[in-house]
Amino acid sequence: MKSTAAADIPTPYECPVTAAMQLIGGKWKIIVLWAISNDVNRFGMLQRAIPSITKKMLTSELRALEANGLISRKVYPVVPPKVEYSITPLGASLRPALDALGDWGVRYALPMQHEAEASGRPLDAEAVSSSRDLTPKELT
Repeated sequence: MKSTAAADIPTPYECPVTAAMQLIGGKWKIIVLWAISNDVNRFGMLQRAIPSITKKMLTSELRALEANGLISRKVYPVVPPKVEYSITPLGASLRPALDALGDWGVRYALPMQHEAEASGRPLDAEAVSSSRDLTPKELT
């Protein structure tokens, strides 16, 4: 999105980033999408892959992702019930963004997290702002 004047800046309701975040924003949706796109496709597998998420929240996020057309849910007619989740073509279109976010996390976020753990301070907004400054050369 390229803007040259204040009048060109879209309102939050027309902003493409805001629109995308309404579909995939929040603490868990991207993590759930990442897991499902990496063949973690059953509810129990997702719970084990994302141990911090509650059963209620996982259920809620799966329903929201399904309602938004990013994942599909297949129920098999067996006892006990078997349900599998998969990425839809729309959800798969997010794969380049998820890969880029993962690459960024490996390059920047994980080292910051490890540095914070080693120093005994939490990784939060204050820790991020006090971490070493990255020069444009390091960002390429």
